[in-house]
Amino acid sequence: MKNLIGIDKEKADELIVKLNDLLANYQLFYQNLRGLHWNIKGKEFFELHLKFEELYNDAVLKVDEIAERILTLEGEPLHTFSDYLKTTEIKEEKSINIGEKGVEIVVKNFSTLISKERVILSLASDAEDEGTVSLMSDYISQTEKTLWMLNSYLK
Repeated sequence: MKNLIGIDKEKADELIVKLNDLLANYQLFYQNLRGLHWNIKGKEFFELHLKFEELYNDAVLKVDEIAERILTLEGEPLHTFSDYLKTTEIKEEKSINIGEKGVEIVVKNFSTLISKERVILSLASDAEDEGTVSLMSDYISQTEKTLWMLNSYLK
């Protein structure tokens, strides 16, 4: 049986679960980035304050895109922080104000996200879900480049 957009319902349901997991992780990532943006101090303040803002602006767009993809697949996106906290692998970070530590957290969070995106990419490909494949492919390419740059900052 297929859903409205022609994806096998069982495969779509599996994708919805994985996309909701990604959504929850992106929400925590977003909130971590906000905290880093607000609390960063030191000689690299201006550079990192702007970078964290750039990253959280991108993360909030991805949150919306992921939720809309879940809806397109005929699922319901998670939308409460209690659900996010039960689901997410990314942990809340609190009172981080040292630049290098903040960047290390972002790298760790991005590594979690890209791993989840690769799983979804594979499942979406198997389900012949080009919309989700395209979304994940774009996210992975962008995240790989960002990880390379942030890792270069840490060396």
